Amino acid sequence: MSFVTDLYRGRTNAGMTEFQEKQRLQHENSMHTELEKLLATAKSPEVETSRKDFEGFTKLFHRFLQEKGPSVDWAKIQRPPEDSIQPYEKIKLKGLPADVASSLNKLAVVKLNGGLGTSMGCKGPKSLISVRNENTFLDLTVQQIEHLNKKYNADVPLVLMNSFNTDEDTKKILQKYTHHRVKIHTFNQSRYPRINKESLLPMATNIGLTGENEEAWYPPGHGDIYASFFNSGVLDKLIADGKEYIFVSNIDNLGATVDLHILNHLVSQPSGKRCEFVMEVTDKTRADVKGGTLTQYDGKLRLLEIAQVPKAHVDEFKSVTKFKIFNTNNLWISLPAIKRLHEQNAMDMEIIVNPKTLDGGLNVIQLETAVGAAMKSFDNVLGINVPRSRFLPVKTTSDLLLVMSNLYSMDAGSLTMSHKREFPTTPHVKLGSSFTKVWDFLKRFESIPDMLELDHLTVSGDVTFGKQVTLKGTVIIIANHGDRIDIPAGAMLENKIVSGNLRILDH
Repeated sequence: MSFVTDLYRGRTNAGMTEFQEKQRLQHENSMHTELEKLLATAKSPEVETSRKDFEGFTKLFHRFLQEKGPSVDWAKIQRPPEDSIQPYEKIKLKGLPADVASSLNKLAVVKLNGGLGTSMGCKGPKSLISVRNENTFLDLTVQQIEHLNKKYNADVPLVLMNSFNTDEDTKKILQKYTHHRVKIHTFNQSRYPRINKESLLPMATNIGLTGENEEAWYPPGHGDIYASFFNSGVLDKLIADGKEYIFVSNIDNLGATVDLHILNHLVSQPSGKRCEFVMEVTDKTRADVKGGTLTQYDGKLRLLEIAQVPKAHVDEFKSVTKFKIFNTNNLWISLPAIKRLHEQNAMDMEIIVNPKTLDGGLNVIQLETAVGAAMKSFDNVLGINVPRSRFLPVKTTSDLLLVMSNLYSMDAGSLTMSHKREFPTTPHVKLGSSFTKVWDFLKRFESIPDMLELDHLTVSGDVTFGKQVTLKGTVIIIANHGDRIDIPAGAMLENKIVSGNLRILDH
């Protein structure tokens, strides 16, 4: 087995031999040479940005070559102490202060906006997909913050962390919000070179993003927020404006709105005991078994991701009984603490090695980090067990169907479960491959069905829905290959399995 392959497949050697150490240094030197060649193709002012990006990448690459085996020792993992994860209801009991505006004025909202809508068949930023009444993820976010600013006469800015994939399109669209009562800042996360798995060298031939280099670059995960936020100058600007905390969340999580009770809990603590990092967690269901969880490790609260778990313990990690909660990626983080940790080079995050096969068949590696993994670097860290309603991600058209339906009502950009729904949980929806792309999905519904009493929906094959269809209980609709099923307008399906061919034609 070659050193490169051995290195990549878990890096399990307890210590490096002299030969392996020599090989490691060779890889580092070769990488350094290639990065310098790439920098030489950059034009000013791109050079400075790229150099900062490459500094971050080089640190990650160095650690990738150094580290061996899974990043956790399973025997050291303990359940978190009782008081380290507080129930949301306990936080809420404090009530709200008379002057909500003074708390809000210490806050900025950061949305992770680096992703494209490719998994849902869309070009451009995912944040620009319409999710409810022609409103995009970005529209809803702006409406939520504007509502807070108007209601409390506050000044909560919105900060978008874009990637090189989303920056240009997002900036064009921001012009439409110039008359809204929200200040919007943007900064770009880093751009790292994809690594050829065999040679461990960048696949890029120059700094450009087009032609043969189109697939040569990637944004290195949301853990990059700390460095890119600091490097952009936006962090210092917010601190100068009196902001003390950021609320960070994925832009496609429609449940991630500013919670005044959590904010009040943060700012009402005595200054010496203030939390520097709060992670919102929620109870696991069988759908969330791969989600990161909180553990006690070396005396610190720490995020444990499935990628860090030794293979022999993956089933244990997925257990809903042992690990009862998972990370929603809704985070409240102290701005001065981010600045301090970055300046001290003390931000410690595990590397996520993400292998990919590109369209041409080339195997590459992406080195990434996760924003929540830095929690062990902060002081006074807390988990808050929030209601499931604060975790409403839209990753697929199955999720999109839920948020477009009458299960939710919308007010000032926020979605809340309809009071007419008898159970607090959402139905389990599984749409087949004919519905994967948003455009195809929309064509298949003349209107979104009534789903208030639905528990489970599975749809597979060439299926369309007429207007004002009602779905209740468990509904399974399967059109086999070559068949087509049209659910007629006004149909009511309750605990039904529909299969074969069903077409009603006008004459």
